[in-house]
Amino acid sequence: MLRERTFNIVAFLALPLVASIALALDEPFIISLATRAAILALAAVGLNLALGLGGLVSLGHAVFFGLGGYAMGILASHAQSYVPLDLGFIVIEGTKSMPIIWLVAVVVSAATALLIGLLALRTAGVYFIMITLAFGQMFYYFTISWPAYGGEDGLSIYVRNDFPGLNTLDPIQFFGLVFAVLAAVLWVMGRIERSPFGLALGAARQNAVRVETVGLSPFRLRLVAFVISGAVTGLAGALFADLNRFVSPTMFSWQMSGEFIIFIVLGGIGRLYGPVVGACLFVLLEHLLSGISDFWLIYLGTVLLLVVLFARGGVIGALSKPDATHD
Repeated sequence: MLRERTFNIVAFLALPLVASIALALDEPFIISLATRAAILALAAVGLNLALGLGGLVSLGHAVFFGLGGYAMGILASHAQSYVPLDLGFIVIEGTKSMPIIWLVAVVVSAATALLIGLLALRTAGVYFIMITLAFGQMFYYFTISWPAYGGEDGLSIYVRNDFPGLNTLDPIQFFGLVFAVLAAVLWVMGRIERSPFGLALGAARQNAVRVETVGLSPFRLRLVAFVISGAVTGLAGALFADLNRFVSPTMFSWQMSGEFIIFIVLGGIGRLYGPVVGACLFVLLEHLLSGISDFWLIYLGTVLLLVVLFARGGVIGALSKPDATHD
């Protein structure tokens, strides 16, 4: 356990270390890569609650990622054009304030996760996977045919949104903000994992019948986990859209959902810092291998295959193998 905790701390601090070195070397692109890794890690941390702790394999988690992105894009575009959003029954002013955009992204993603969960969680196994995939494709094709916000061409935001006291256009300041959000969410997820709710959710994954016999509802436990998971992934989507200053239907694609699962598998399913390690490794391999070949995903697939076959606990599990338990 001590060895794994040490590795977790080193892996977590690697992101700000890389960003600091890049700042000293005047390499803003490397800072942007570190920011991208932190945001993708945040999205996978959200999924890890449902997948790692709840055993819910969702191929539609990009729905919440995309909703967070479009929440940012829509609000920022209306602030950019000075034209309010008229929904008929209510008129919403656009905003460039990150805290407000994050709140909207979290609320919209959580509400959507609640609706999807109420339907999808009545199934299990491959049926659950297919239903979540179907919802993802529905949102993907809807945004493609939504010309008001760019359709398949996406929507560009010309200036990054604002956060009180920070210059968010400065790469290192924006990275610091994203990293602080990631750290806060990891702390909350750690508390959830060790809470009675987290223990009950883990028990429901292992044996739902026994959980029911003590008066707990596995359905409700999984639904709450799914909603929290969707909210966190939606927050990551808003940050990702702000990083790129662009949103597009690809944020809803099943490939994006698959990438989140890859991060978790690479780092270690059910491990708190597994998504962070997996996302960092993915971004690193993408950066290094894409310069070697356009078919770099073949090499990534080979790495993933080796992890699945020989390191069932992911990179963290392999490097902390002497320990019998993990966080």
